[in-house]
Amino acid sequence: MIDFGILGRVEGPWRKSWTSDDALRYAVGVGASELAFATENSTGVAQQALPTMALALTHFTEPEQVFGDVDKSLILHAEQSLTLHRPLPVAGSVEVRRQVTDIFDKGSGALIVSRVDAIDASSGEPAFSAVSSAFLRGEGGFGGSRGPSSRVSTPDRSPDSRSEFATAANQALVYRLSGDRNPLHSDPVFAAQGGLKRPILHGLCTYGITCRLLIGAFAAGDAHRVTGMSGRFTAPVIPGDMLVVEAWRDLDDIAFRTSTAGGTVVIDGGLLSLTR
Repeated sequence: MIDFGILGRVEGPWRKSWTSDDALRYAVGVGASELAFATENSTGVAQQALPTMALALTHFTEPEQVFGDVDKSLILHAEQSLTLHRPLPVAGSVEVRRQVTDIFDKGSGALIVSRVDAIDASSGEPAFSAVSSAFLRGEGGFGGSRGPSSRVSTPDRSPDSRSEFATAANQALVYRLSGDRNPLHSDPVFAAQGGLKRPILHGLCTYGITCRLLIGAFAAGDAHRVTGMSGRFTAPVIPGDMLVVEAWRDLDDIAFRTSTAGGTVVIDGGLLSLTR
């Protein structure tokens, strides 16, 4: 049963710190081979942190977010947005606060929306903000609002970019080293409890892979140009799947969709925002 007392409650602040090594570990976890993301000592190449590492620092890591007495194997990541107020450095510290802003009744389940705000621990200036939605299967029907239903549609034309990335069979096992130890992505027994045939890839790993490919396609590899990213998770990815990212440019915004090679859409209604 959901603990509705969590609605509106502010958790934190707590401190999250990271090093250059953490940035490298995250980059490898999302399949990076680009020297700027995957090395710190290549001649003439300055190390960069991938912007989506901000989510690895603050989502699904300690302190754990608790929704009540619910079956964790039935919780799915539904939506994710990220706003960067400044480029994410390769090392640093932030003070983090988290708040459940909405609990919606979707009938077959409940959708819990949470917001995270992080400020630079040294300057007190805003660093990044993120909004995530978790879908709790079987927890709906409590009589609450269904909430808004809006989708970002992709343009009705051929994509301006099409990128592919073959995830590794151990992709989830590498990505989990950045902090997300949810057994849904590593333990076959736990995954089976949630009705899955095998452990699935972290949604935020697919999200990070997608961001990395889009930075290469539209920002010439410069992660500092990313100011925001959003998308809706629509299907699981199995480690070993080929991912296909199709994207459409509209000035400084990039609409995108991520699918498997078989055509199953796994991130829909995606939007990446860039500075010029």
